[in-house]
Parts: sequence; structure tokens; C-alpha cells
Amino acid sequence: MTTSATHLTRLLRWGRTLARNGALQGIERDPLTPPGVRRLLRLARFGLRQPAEPDYAHALQEIGPAAIKLGQALATRPDLVGERAAHNLLRLQDSLPPAPFPLIRAAVEQALERPLESLYAEFDEVPVGAASIAQVHRAVTTEGRQVAVKVLRPGIEDEFARALETYEWAAAHVERLGGEAARLRPQSVIAQFRQWTRRELDFNREAASASELKQNMVAEPGFYVPEIDWRRSARRVMTLEWIEGIKLSKRDELIAAGHDLPQLARTLVRAFLRQAVIDGFFHADLHQGNLFALPDGRIAAIDFGIMGRVDRRARLWLAEILYGLITGNYQRVAEIHFEAQYVPPHHNMAEFTTALRAVGEPIRGLAVKDISVGRMLEGLFSITRDFDMPTQPHLLLLQKTMVMEEGVATFLDPEINMWETAEPFLREWIRGELGPEAYYADRIIDTVRALKKLPELIDRIDHYFPAPGAAPPDLPTAQVEVKELPKPQGRDLLIALIAAVAGAAAVLLLR
Repeated sequence: MTTSATHLTRLLRWGRTLARNGALQGIERDPLTPPGVRRLLRLARFGLRQPAEPDYAHALQEIGPAAIKLGQALATRPDLVGERAAHNLLRLQDSLPPAPFPLIRAAVEQALERPLESLYAEFDEVPVGAASIAQVHRAVTTEGRQVAVKVLRPGIEDEFARALETYEWAAAHVERLGGEAARLRPQSVIAQFRQWTRRELDFNREAASASELKQNMVAEPGFYVPEIDWRRSARRVMTLEWIEGIKLSKRDELIAAGHDLPQLARTLVRAFLRQAVIDGFFHADLHQGNLFALPDGRIAAIDFGIMGRVDRRARLWLAEILYGLITGNYQRVAEIHFEAQYVPPHHNMAEFTTALRAVGEPIRGLAVKDISVGRMLEGLFSITRDFDMPTQPHLLLLQKTMVMEEGVATFLDPEINMWETAEPFLREWIRGELGPEAYYADRIIDTVRALKKLPELIDRIDHYFPAPGAAPPDLPTAQVEVKELPKPQGRDLLIALIAAVAGAAAVLLLR
């Protein structure tokens, strides 16, 4: 069990690195920062010269692999770290010096339980990429296929375990301060980060994710997922088809090769919407380094360690929210937020609708190049504060991926209008999926409301048609003189009412 002194020592050491890069200035100046935290920040920067502009990404790269991954997670939380910090964190490339090849060879042979030469005819000792968790080597299988071999860095699991312990300890203490810290739910953020890294450290899970995504994307022929070599994959090693293409970050090379950049951008948008809205299973690390343009014009994706899931109910809300913003139906977007309980019920829906309109109207009909993403995010996060909206951890990864995917699409085609590109896709899906479901859901709600009135109707029938010798029960309403009917007709009326309601329910559900 790690002691509090150990956690504090780690935090102080990391704090000194952050302070040296100016990364604590924003938190220290924030009026919402608790006084106790502010005193600790002053202690961390004592005696250090701080740069004028904070460099969060560089600070986390100095701290190490776990901090790099945490920074990538925090890039999804402008509401927690601020919009400028989140933008800076998007620069994290998580590149590190590669591990020595003898350690990599030993790791591959131990994971696959066979000598390297019996699996690969060729294996490049110099990696094509070295990230914080793994490094990738080019190889040729004994059958002659070109492959990429991803190998977990030796010792990385223990390093992450130590860091996560301290992150959880710090998050628990911060959340106990209450107020804004409690609303932002740092413990949930770290819990999500733990789940995220657990998946990334298990290449069997990553391989399965790639396989599932490939199966789902059959409906989008312009988006390609490489094949997994299961015979040469295990928890710490993954072998997959080598992708021969041009990274989407190399715009000049794409143009020289004759690629249609606006078409690539549209393909990327459709592929992401299909993953997020239709399948509810999406590639959550769609930066330019993980996307390639193939010679035939398709887009290929790699690196499936970070994947996101959205359940069907949330996808329905997401589709209606996006479509509502596109079409300007802010009333429906507000209703969805209240139905999903994203907004506490004590708030006024009309006021929330107006707040959404204030954010949505300035960007409708504009190309992405004309939209101030910072201004839009500032407006959205202002709404979350003003309406006491708790953070929704299951949507954080989706929000981050949407921003990242929009950035890649805009890089390919600065004139693309994301709203107009998404609108036909969302309209088609909503018409096919959401429309009938919403219709029948409304009919069911109406029927349930009618059924809830039955007890009151029965009480009234008992009052006007009491059993022989029984006194009629009192009703809270004023007495009304009613001509007495024969008792059997009262029972017939009760049966008729129940039959009518049941019949109406059946008709509504079968229409």
C-alpha cells in the first residue's frame, strides 16, 4: 500500500516540472481554485522562473509515459483544464526514444512463446515509431506478408500502475473540497483514464477492437481497417497488415499523388458518423498520424488502442442533438437534455433553449474555417456551469474525437462545412431509426398516462354505483346530481371503460 508521503513526494516532483513549464499558472489564477490547492501550487513553483506562455504538452512529456496519456485524456476536458490548455495538449505526440532491440526481441519471444526467426523472415531492428506505451517494427512473415509488429514497452505496466495510484489519491482529495471540483468529478475522469489505459496495455483487446471495427465498416467501403494476424498476436504483441499509403498529415504529398482531398474529408466525416451514431463503437484516436490515404482513394486507420462506445439510448440523443443544432431546432435539443437528465430538473427549459440558441446560431451556415472553435467551446462550457450540468464521462471520449476528426477534415478541405456534410447522413438515419421509435414511444407514453387515470375513474364509478347496502365513498370534488342507473349498467360501464382503454392501447401499438 503506497503511503500518503509517497503520493505527496511524487506530486511535488511532478508539480515542479509543471511549474517550470508554466503549466500551473492557469489553476493558480483561477478564482474557483480552493485556497489550500493554491498554496500547494505556490510551493511547487517556489524559486523557479516560469515562461510567459505555458507549455502543458512539453511538461507532461518530461514527466513520462503515464503523464503523456493523462494529458491526452485531459485534452478532452476544456471544462476542467481550460480551452487554451486543452488545445495545447492536443499537440502531445507521445513519442519517446525506442527501447533497445534486445529487450524488444525478448518481449516478442516471451509473448508469442517462439523464437523470432520462426515467426518472421525479416524483422527491422529500428522501429518505424516509438510511442509512450509501445513501439512498432516493420517485418515480413515466414509466409512473405508485409506486417507491422507492435510491441509493448518493457516495464510500462508497472510504471502506469504507480502513476495511477497517485492520480486516484489526488483526485479523491480534490473532489472532497466540494463546489466546482465536485461538479467536474475528477475521480470519474481518473476512473475513465484507468479503463482507457487498461485497454491500451492489452493488445488482445486492441486486436479484437480492430476486428470489430473492420466488420462494422463494411458499409463504408471508403474506410479501410487492416487485417490482424492472430497467430502472431498476444497480450503484449500485435501483428497486423502493413499499410502502404500517405499520412493525411502530408497534404502536399496527397496533392502530388492526385488524391481528391475534399472527397477524403467527406469520407472521414461519414465514417466517423457511422461509427459513433449507427454502430456506437468508434475509433477514438483519429489524428492525422493514424490515418492514411491508400493509392485507390480509400482512407485506412491504424492504432486501435483507444476505442469508444455509446449505448443506443445515448446515440439516439446524440443524433437528435446534432440534427437539432444543424436545423436550428433548439427546443428539441433542450428537451433531449432534460429527458437525458443532463440538466437538473429545477432549471427552466425555455432559458436553456435560449442559451443553446446563443451558441448555435452564430455558427450555422458557416464553413469550419469561419467558425471560432474557442468561442463555441467557451459558450458550451458556460452553459454547463450556468445550468449545473454534471460531467458525462461516457461522452467525453466522443467529444474529444469529434473535435479531432473535425480538425483533420478541415486540414484536408478548409472549405468543408461539417454541418452540411453531416446533415443528410443524420437525416437519413433519424428517419429510418429514430422516427418510428419516437412515434411509438410517444404513443406508449400517452397510453400509460391514460391507464394511470383508471384508479380515479373506478373510484368515481364506485361513488355513483355503490354496492347494495354500502354507503357511497366521499369524493373531494363537489357532489353532482346524477340520475341513478341500474347497477348492472355500472358494472358494464366499468368493463366498457377498461376494454376501451385496452383497445386503444392495442390500436396505438399496432399502427
